[in-house]
Amino acid sequence: MRPAAPTRAGFAVYRPIATRWRDNDIYGHINNVEFYAFFDTVVNGHLIDAGLLDIAHGTLVGYVVETKCSYFAQLAFPDRLEGGLRVDRIGTSSVQYGVGIFRESDDQAAAAGHFIHVYVDRKTQRPTPLPQNWRSGLEALVIGAR
Repeated sequence: MRPAAPTRAGFAVYRPIATRWRDNDIYGHINNVEFYAFFDTVVNGHLIDAGLLDIAHGTLVGYVVETKCSYFAQLAFPDRLEGGLRVDRIGTSSVQYGVGIFRESDDQAAAAGHFIHVYVDRKTQRPTPLPQNWRSGLEALVIGAR
C-alpha cells in the first residue's frame, strides 16, 4: 500500500534546500537520486548546526545503513524547497531520521522517507554508543516529545 504524503506537522525542524539547474533530469523534474542528497544535507546540516557533529575532528562518524524514499509530487529547478526533519528511533549507536522534502509553499511533502545512521568511532570504525549530549539533542527532534 502506498503511504500518504506527510504534512509539515509531522516534522520537528526545517532547513532550506537550494535546487540547482543540474538537479533536473531529461524529463524536466528533479531526478530521484538527488532526493537522497537532500536527505543527507538535511540530517547532517542539522547535526552540525546543533553542535553535535564535527565532520573534521569529532570522534563519531555516521554511516548510512538504510534509506527509503517515497515520491508524491514532482519538483523542478528553480523550486525553493525545505527539508523537514524528525527522529523516529534512537538506538544504542543508531538513529532513524524521518525526512520530508517540501516545496516552500506546500503543506504536503513532495517526497519523504527515512535515513538510518550507525555511529562509529572514527579511529576504530566500530559502532559506539551515542553520548548523552547527542541523545538530548536527538530527543528534541522526536515528535510528541516536545
